[in-house]
Amino acid sequence: MNQVLETIKNRRSVRKFKKEQLKDSEIEAILEAAIYAPTALNEQPWHFTVIQNKELLDEINTVSKKTLAENPESMKNMPESLINAMSNPKYNILYEAPTLIVVSGNKNAHAAIVDCSAAIQNMLLAAESMNIGSVWLGLVRPYFTTENVKKLNIPEEFESFYGVAFGYKLIEKSKTAPERKKDVVNYIK
Repeated sequence: MNQVLETIKNRRSVRKFKKEQLKDSEIEAILEAAIYAPTALNEQPWHFTVIQNKELLDEINTVSKKTLAENPESMKNMPESLINAMSNPKYNILYEAPTLIVVSGNKNAHAAIVDCSAAIQNMLLAAESMNIGSVWLGLVRPYFTTENVKKLNIPEEFESFYGVAFGYKLIEKSKTAPERKKDVVNYIK
């Protein structure tokens, strides 16, 4: 099978990481893959913030959970199992990953969130190709709404969209992909 297609089919969200930090060269390769994503009008409207500081990662976890808990309306579409998990003080929304990359988009760009999502997908696939675990995180978004976000030094013209956690996989063998829906395509020739 084609190596790219194999990587796509093998990639899974990883939620158990080794404590060991990624090598700088690995992070650089993941970021290089991100900046090669396609963008509307070739605007390349992204900014990436790499966080490896344990105290800051812990703060992002704590503040995000606290902010969500203080705004129950923001959790109305979440599965009850996730809501219950987040009430556990030991539950970590970053899954104890040693590296978090915050992906932000230029507020004045044509399609920043779409472009940044394409960059995230490239990062996820690049990480898988290097046997590095990753998980795309939306639960960090509440942190971006607090004053604490200033600690990330994100340029003012950018809005933070998502975080992506990276680390070496604690469990090397990924689960088999769940069966995919096959009736999602129609052809017009």
